[in-house]
Amino acid sequence: MLHSVSDSANRQPWRATQKVMIVNGTQDMLELLESVLDAGHYDVVFVTDVEHAYSQIKQNRPNLVILCLGLDDPIGFQALSMLKLDRDTSRIPVLTYTNQFEGEETDREPDDDGPEDELPLVHHAMAMN
Repeated sequence: MLHSVSDSANRQPWRATQKVMIVNGTQDMLELLESVLDAGHYDVVFVTDVEHAYSQIKQNRPNLVILCLGLDDPIGFQALSMLKLDRDTSRIPVLTYTNQFEGEETDREPDDDGPEDELPLVHHAMAMN
């Protein structure tokens, strides 16, 4: 679920290490970000499950969160809202991106009960503590 890809033996002792947490990224994006951030001597932590992102961010206190949001997945937006509403995590900068494009097909099946342009019902809220 959560693992660090940094090598602390190669760090310069006088340089403060910044922690970056990447949430819900694709393998290609993780590899790209890892190479860029590792070169800058950042500790990179991956969280592959967006449902556990809030608790992991609150526990690890990263200096930056990079969050991949699916356009049809409200859980990522819910985690982002929780981070910004919580006094302990609201000051952590969050960079969001998506790897979906407008008009691109998603893995989600259209709902037969209503129009295709209707937004899906939101999942139950995740607990903040």
